[in-house]
Amino acid sequence: MKLVPLGDRVVLKQSEKEETTKSGIILTAKAQEKPVTAEVVAVGPGGVVDGKEVTMQVKAGDQVIYSKYAGNEVKIGDDEYVIVRQNDILAVVE
Repeated sequence: MKLVPLGDRVVLKQSEKEETTKSGIILTAKAQEKPVTAEVVAVGPGGVVDGKEVTMQVKAGDQVIYSKYAGNEVKIGDDEYVIVRQNDILAVVE
């Protein structure tokens, strides 16, 4: 199965959650924060969204930082994805 986003939406695959701190302390599931970095898996076509012309600025394979509580989480098979609007992406990591 393949996810194809519509409009200005972007499909992201989240980075792994941190299970230990830099000093080696193991975090419980409740203490682990939701990651805010992800890899772009698929990008919608853009076009006119809400009456405004939208040009997509990210592409598949980009590493991005997105708003912590943005988007909708989707699970397909064993893989989990987040679908966000392009304006929920804060930066591209180079």
